[in-house]
Amino acid sequence: MDSDGVWAEAPHATSLPFRRKKVFLLQETVAPIDDLLAPWTGQHGALIPILQQVQERYGYLPGSAVEQIARFLKLSPSEVYGVLTFYAQFRLTPPGETTVKVCQGTACHVRGAKRILEEVESVLNVKAGGTTEDRKYSLERIACFGACSLAPVMVIGSSVYGRLTTQKARKMLKQ
Repeated sequence: MDSDGVWAEAPHATSLPFRRKKVFLLQETVAPIDDLLAPWTGQHGALIPILQQVQERYGYLPGSAVEQIARFLKLSPSEVYGVLTFYAQFRLTPPGETTVKVCQGTACHVRGAKRILEEVESVLNVKAGGTTEDRKYSLERIACFGACSLAPVMVIGSSVYGRLTTQKARKMLKQ
């Protein structure tokens, strides 16, 4: 454990010798989230909507907020982490100031999206799903944007760039 968090091993349902994934849990302390929890008093099945609301407020799910949610719903923190690590929509780390999304849908894939993603990873020096060390950029791979006629597609913030080449992607990121 270090000053920013703790390492926890992801649970496995089998004892086969698979490599265990390490999950870094930020232990940042946030203000009480009672105002978000109160409307859900007595409601079963509220975990996902609560997680969504907390993430909307903070941009990610801080460890202390997850602990508050667990206490409120009378669940163990590991049950809450099990749900939030199952769904790709939830983040355990703060997002970057700007999100870069690279489409990996069929049309984009056929037109070189893998090379575009590799180029973006190289320019930003971060793998898909991560955030740069300076927290300026988060990089996401998206299943499909629905802009297939523009394939391959990348979105930086709210700006859409289509018909990309690796050179165009590099140029967009440098601007």
